[in-house]
Amino acid sequence: MANGRVWEHSEEIRLVQGSQDLVVPHPYRLLVIEDERDMVHLIGYTLRRAGYEVFCAATVEEALDLIERIGLPHMAIVDLMLPGAGGFEFCRRVQEFSDLPILIISAIHDKDTIIRGIRLYAEDYITKPFDPQELVARVERVLRRIGSFAYALQPVIRVDNNLAIDFARQQAYVRGAPVTMTPLETKILYILMRNAGRPVSTDFLLRRLWPCEEVYEDALRVHIHRLRQKIEPDPSRASYIITQRGVGYLFPPASN
Repeated sequence: MANGRVWEHSEEIRLVQGSQDLVVPHPYRLLVIEDERDMVHLIGYTLRRAGYEVFCAATVEEALDLIERIGLPHMAIVDLMLPGAGGFEFCRRVQEFSDLPILIISAIHDKDTIIRGIRLYAEDYITKPFDPQELVARVERVLRRIGSFAYALQPVIRVDNNLAIDFARQQAYVRGAPVTMTPLETKILYILMRNAGRPVSTDFLLRRLWPCEEVYEDALRVHIHRLRQKIEPDPSRASYIITQRGVGYLFPPASN
């Protein structure tokens, strides 16, 4: 990976079809951001053997470009010591417009760095060297907690004939017409769509949108209102961002 190449299904780290170790494909897609070749091989092999679909990038820019091309993954596994912009920069940029679960893997054992990573960005933090089975267990733990994303993660996610979403470009398509969303509006929509069919509490949204600030429900209502004005056929009778009184908000489940 030192040459900066993006490996999507590299022969060097992909399990061969027909191998005894190959298991039934897992519904989750993982993005690994790591520039050390041997580590890419280890992580990629381990996760593919566990049945995950794995894409790899060596730098922050390559990772963001990959997301634009193939869509958001279900989870990102991020090294902190990357060429150019470091792993924290990827976390910051991707979480401006999404609530992508992140697992940090790093040779940095510094207590302050670990606390910063978990407090601001990551669901978990693993220090190198690590046991491959520990990695699988931690990935499984995070994914069990977030549940599956019912909408297929594609560059442009088609909700129905009226609405499609491009998270990476922070853009909605309403009856085919492009509509620009703010990063915060995009993140709200990502959280609600990831939990499609299940109410998302106001408290949860506030914690995920403003993890280090004290923000009140009125501020969230303003952003919800603006988002509805952009994507709802009739903002006064919401069909995508549905208020669940006393609870929060609901995005309808994906239709079959």
